[in-house]
Amino acid sequence: MAKFLDIHPQDPQPRAVAQVVELLKSGGLIAYPTDSCYALGAQIGNREALDRIRSIRHLDSKHHFTLVCKDFAQLGQFVMVDNDIFRSIKAVTPGPYTFILPATKEVPRRLAHPKKKTVGVRIPDSPLIHAILDALGEPLLSSTLLLPDEETPLTQGWEIKERLEHVVDAVIDSGDVGAEPTTVIDFSRGYAEVVRQGMGDAARFI
Repeated sequence: MAKFLDIHPQDPQPRAVAQVVELLKSGGLIAYPTDSCYALGAQIGNREALDRIRSIRHLDSKHHFTLVCKDFAQLGQFVMVDNDIFRSIKAVTPGPYTFILPATKEVPRRLAHPKKKTVGVRIPDSPLIHAILDALGEPLLSSTLLLPDEETPLTQGWEIKERLEHVVDAVIDSGDVGAEPTTVIDFSRGYAEVVRQGMGDAARFI
């Protein structure tokens, strides 16, 4: 049965953050709130958690997973970004955007797109997530918590616990969370292609 952790969104309690990180490092899968909507999260190298996310969301091998990073220094370890693309990303970051870019060798092969060798990355505008990332010391493997055959992500922590308590290890609740996922911009071909219009304004990339 999943743990239910109530953590303040702007001033996260260090003890609660430490519990989340301990759970992640022991192989756990969490449902957590972001600056756009809820997501599923685990350590990058956690193969079992990756399979669990695929099972929960009914994802195929072509799905782009996201690495949630705390800053550009961390992001730059996992994707290749030229100067022009860097400036475009920096203009809207941190925020509710996911960017698809060529993966570096630091990205486990199972996370990258099997043919394109790309991966999603983002830097959220969330003190809670940044506290988790600081304590974890690496990006968080992440995927929007959008269940099969449902059009919008779940938004309430208690509902997520009721529905997923046997398939995740912890649910983090930090108050109101939106139902709109991130806007996804694909830069893998060297120019911006809007893959999904979400919470972030995509007009600047068109």
